[in-house]
Amino acid sequence: MKKNTYNTDGLSAEDRALNTFAELMIEKIRNLQEDWKKPWFSPQVAQLPKNLNGRNYNGMNSIVLMLMQEKNGWQTSRYATFDRIVSLNFTKDKDGNKAAVDENGNKLPRVGINKGEKSTPVMLTTFTCVHKETKEHIKYDDYKQLTQDERNNYNVYPKLQVYNVFNLDQTNLKEARPEMYQKFKDEAVGQSLRTTEGMVDFPALDAMIEKDLYVCPIKPIHGDNAYYSISKDEIVIPEKAQFIDGESFYSNLLHEMSHASGSENRLNRLVSGSTFGSESYAKEELVAELTAALVSSQYGMEKHVKSDSAAYLKSWLDSLKEDPNFIKTSLMDVKRSSSFISQRLDAVAQRLERDGWEADFSDIREKNKAFTPVFGNKAERPTVSNQENQSTQEQTKPQVQHEEVAARSTEQPRFHR
Repeated sequence: MKKNTYNTDGLSAEDRALNTFAELMIEKIRNLQEDWKKPWFSPQVAQLPKNLNGRNYNGMNSIVLMLMQEKNGWQTSRYATFDRIVSLNFTKDKDGNKAAVDENGNKLPRVGINKGEKSTPVMLTTFTCVHKETKEHIKYDDYKQLTQDERNNYNVYPKLQVYNVFNLDQTNLKEARPEMYQKFKDEAVGQSLRTTEGMVDFPALDAMIEKDLYVCPIKPIHGDNAYYSISKDEIVIPEKAQFIDGESFYSNLLHEMSHASGSENRLNRLVSGSTFGSESYAKEELVAELTAALVSSQYGMEKHVKSDSAAYLKSWLDSLKEDPNFIKTSLMDVKRSSSFISQRLDAVAQRLERDGWEADFSDIREKNKAFTPVFGNKAERPTVSNQENQSTQEQTKPQVQHEEVAARSTEQPRFHR
């Protein structure tokens, strides 16, 4: 099949990265068209991508790097820039850089990028915080610790930067540092929730359902449909026993949880009046599918394309072909949605680990029902200067942070499954 290509003459680093993202998604969706029962990410991509310091890449970059790992058959989920790879050849002390040596003082073999390997672009947004009067600069982490009144004294300037990274399988690390490589390879097996019976236990998600710990009620009932109702602000899903296995139950539920994250009083992603089959509906389906696939992969589960979502494969493919920027807005939504869900799951998981099933979850329940864009923080989104460009404005658009009555006088469409 002919590879989709774009004219890259005169394009910025960001635009070239978006073209790469679009081409990867086009290839993935074409493969799913041939067999839509394949998972979004294979078991090989069991763990979310990390840098050498162990920090996870964000949702948008995670998807791109996972697709690259799957496509190339890389055995590790770790990535690094060229400079970071080179830095493995040196150690730092009070006298400056010195060649890396083993425990016996022997110089270690040099680590480098294998000949002919090409990097993968990732995008990172950094923030410059400047006091409106004194022009003093502070770190963004310090800015987030300020009260809302204090934040109002600062202008925040977002800047999107593109970095090029390599998977460790694109280096000679396996030969030069075999123990380090094996450690990362073993790590890439990931955390699997499968059991010998083919079911999975997901305590954090089970607790969310039973103890009403998500931002809206989750109601497992004996039935045929899974959907998020905008008008009732609730998720309805068939009982776990009705699914082929627990993995299918949880991944389908994560799909609906993504829809719920996009309500008007949360991430404000759902388009009012959107009808089944429309362009906006199709895009929301893609966001929910990728969000569920990403969060599922984080916990070692596979996410298959929902049978009714398979009908949107051609629509997604056409949108990607017509406008590579489509992938940017979609993946930014996936980034927010997956973070929205993961942060809440992690909070419940930590409480379960600390206090067990009978733990007091009242504070978690209260925070979720009152809603803040980032769990545990108020007014997380910065006040952004008017000097930023339009694309950045879209990324940092303020969201409504007050609770809203879910039931409305006019019935709105539901995201049926």
